[in-house]
Amino acid sequence: MSPSAKIKKDIVNLIKKYLKKSILIEEKDIVIPPNSEMGDFSFPCFGLAKTLKDSPQNIAKKLKEQIKPAGLIFAIENSGPYLNFRINRKKIAETVLKQISKEKKKYGNSTIGRGKKVYIEYISPNTNKPLHLGHLRNGFLGEAVSNIFESSGYKVIRGVLNNDRGMGISKSMLMYKKFGQDETPESADLKSDHFVGKYYVMFEQKGKGNLEIEEELRQLLQKWEEGDKKTIELWKKMNRWAQKGYKETYKKIGIKFDKEYFESKIYKRGKEIVLENFKKGIFTRDENKNIIAKLEGLPNRVLLRGDGTAVYITTDLAYAEKVFKENKISKLIYVVGNEQDLSFKQLFKILKMLGHKFAVQHLSYGIVNLPEGRMKSREGTVVDADDLITKLEDYAIEEIKTRHDFLKEKEAERRATPIALAALKYFMLNVGPKNSMIYDPRASLSFTGNTGPYLLYTYARISNIFEKAKVPKTFKKINYNKIAGDNEHKIILNLAQFGDTIKIAEENCDPSELAKYLYELAKNFSDFYRDENVLKAEEETKTARLFFLHNLLTVFDKGLRLLDIEPLKKM
Repeated sequence: MSPSAKIKKDIVNLIKKYLKKSILIEEKDIVIPPNSEMGDFSFPCFGLAKTLKDSPQNIAKKLKEQIKPAGLIFAIENSGPYLNFRINRKKIAETVLKQISKEKKKYGNSTIGRGKKVYIEYISPNTNKPLHLGHLRNGFLGEAVSNIFESSGYKVIRGVLNNDRGMGISKSMLMYKKFGQDETPESADLKSDHFVGKYYVMFEQKGKGNLEIEEELRQLLQKWEEGDKKTIELWKKMNRWAQKGYKETYKKIGIKFDKEYFESKIYKRGKEIVLENFKKGIFTRDENKNIIAKLEGLPNRVLLRGDGTAVYITTDLAYAEKVFKENKISKLIYVVGNEQDLSFKQLFKILKMLGHKFAVQHLSYGIVNLPEGRMKSREGTVVDADDLITKLEDYAIEEIKTRHDFLKEKEAERRATPIALAALKYFMLNVGPKNSMIYDPRASLSFTGNTGPYLLYTYARISNIFEKAKVPKTFKKINYNKIAGDNEHKIILNLAQFGDTIKIAEENCDPSELAKYLYELAKNFSDFYRDENVLKAEEETKTARLFFLHNLLTVFDKGLRLLDIEPLKKM
């Protein structure tokens, strides 16, 4: 149990002593006041007004007069309808820092998910173009949520479904067949997935609205499903190119999947499922001979085209069945953009129609726009992930050289990649998943304000203190009164809430809770760093502050890694 949760439980027990047993109060009713002048923890009495037939102000006043402080709580006050609690600073510092020191990297972990296995699917690209900015938000969300679930005791399987067949894939194949003339990524001097993407954009430019080319496209897809030898050879070659490029990008951004599935290997089972249930009368045909699912309260959904070719949801039905069967999971979480909200509502309803009791969840997230507008891959206006990261690395090198003009080029380049990725990841994760965003590369790389580089800079600042200090191998005797000032107390309370923050992030599948927590922690450290001297303090104070910062660094390190951000000791 986190120190914060323990304090909340103690407060609830104190209050319950003076209320009827029938009145329910829970730990979640205890909140952190927005202003430290109101205390460290607070209980709003609004919820008791109806039951006790009194005003919240009077209830708070009466409870304040009756409750006696105990344990870590040393003072109780009331401010209007709020009952406020102040914690003994010395005792809370000792409690929190000792727990961090003992648990180390396990501090903040819980056993909520013990014995449960979760499969989290993310990125899942169409193999006809390179990964873009939207894929990055998807991937960073999936990785951070996976880390948070693992910290909460779950066994996590990271999975990807490669959408490697269908109309979109056939578009790039058709253009290469017509205009490729045996060109290769090497001869074109292009990264292999960018090379494939060139032909996808070409279709949208040359083939869109061209009835003859669109008919060729339909025939090519049919040939693929029929197993035409030349078509399959071309498909395999272009998919190899796409996959090779993806693996390079995954390595760059630090993503590694436990399981990899391919639509091309699953879709036939999907067709079987659709046809079996069509025969049972669960599905029906429309006027165009498509097999459809009639869905009450939602638009009907096509499951197989009239010509017998599969659509995305055909595969989705088989994919859910396969993932649950092969991995023995408790839950499947799909990380997919909000443009597919309706599609997932339809999929989940169809799975129920088929009698499945799968625990499935759609982690929906908003689109990423650019300052100049929305990205459109078919128009070639998408920001490719690789190009963006390269640009961010260049910006980071500029910033590093501005700050450290003596630094060698090689060292500046070494620091640039983790700084660029921290900027990108934090910008994407600091916004709640459901919200759309406008991504500004320059703003994300600022070393000040609410950014990833600012968090790295904070980590480097703390690390720099330890580089200069003579730190004992073990901290034996600590005078906790020496770290009971206002600045330290704010940070101690932050540290006490680390586990609670992870729990909220897990429950809501929302890494922004953790991102906001780390920014608050960084700001509070900045106040401490401004006002307090560590290295020049007298020995007893210095030792206490080093112990305090040692444990702060442990939590900061873990928080960054949960967001999949690599900490840096030097910026």
